[in-house]
Amino acid sequence: MNENQDLANEVLHAYEKKIFDLKQLLEISKSLSSTLDYNILMDSILFTCMGQMQVLKIGLFTKKAIDHDYFSLHRNYKGFEIDHTIDCTIPEKSALTAFLADHHRCFTMPELLNKTEKVAELKLFTILEPTLIVPLIIKGAVNGIIILGDRIDGVAFKEEEKDYLMDISTFASIAIQNAFLFEMTTTDMMTKLKLRHFFFANLIEHQEISLSKGIPVSVIMLDIDHFKKLNDTYGHTFGDIVLKQISAIVRNSIRRIDIAARYGGEEFIILLPGVEAAEAMEVAERIRKAIEATIFKNGEVDVTSTISLGVAQFDKNRDLTSEDLIKRADKALYVSKETGRN
Repeated sequence: MNENQDLANEVLHAYEKKIFDLKQLLEISKSLSSTLDYNILMDSILFTCMGQMQVLKIGLFTKKAIDHDYFSLHRNYKGFEIDHTIDCTIPEKSALTAFLADHHRCFTMPELLNKTEKVAELKLFTILEPTLIVPLIIKGAVNGIIILGDRIDGVAFKEEEKDYLMDISTFASIAIQNAFLFEMTTTDMMTKLKLRHFFFANLIEHQEISLSKGIPVSVIMLDIDHFKKLNDTYGHTFGDIVLKQISAIVRNSIRRIDIAARYGGEEFIILLPGVEAAEAMEVAERIRKAIEATIFKNGEVDVTSTISLGVAQFDKNRDLTSEDLIKRADKALYVSKETGRN
């Protein structure tokens, strides 16, 4: 009788754990699918896996940008000591990703080394020394790789825990795919800046926040000086190169929470939440100087370019609509143009 009772309790405990795990997975799925912001999503995946697996070291190889054909650790790691002189990237199409796509499961380093021969990407893993490698797979292709260090208690990962990790990785890969699709529908593919409709939606939202909480918000309008002359002199192909490089400078000159968009042609606009006009002027000046100092290569010819900018801070008494704020920034830009450019 006692043996039967013990067996029943064991089965009951196993079912209770299974139900608990399923509830946890449901919550994880809801959490990961609740944001389309790529940076927030990366942190969410990292902290979810750290908490569920009780590890102190974790890394996530993903694409940093839509047009990248490789996965990078970038800032997506905790606990691992990264040698920044080493190229921490893995080609999207490589022997390693092909192997992981064909074998939908977690691997320890010894297992990977045993099952794959002369895979160049494994050299990076031998430097990082992860305990477990977890592929993120969607539609038969890898769209990310999670690496985990040892557990806090030093106990090896059980097979059921590896299966649990693969369930989490499925939700993570779907969330990453959705974030990328959202990114594609809101991004100008030439400049990699946001599209106008996305910018205006966020501007309206931050104006409402400013009205209710008194948090400042500013915008910067900028336009490339004499861009038509540059196109006429060097051709539209070179003009596109200048557009892309200036856009990259703009993206690298602002915070993650700021939004830079292509307003039209060679004109751009930047949304700066929580920033007053004086600080926005500093941002504008930093961008102006960076572009003024840039040399654009056109074959053997070195070409320089400048921009003019206008800044405006949201004023509830003057800016009844988002268009009112844009008009004031555009008017300031016009003054910059009229008084000498750059």
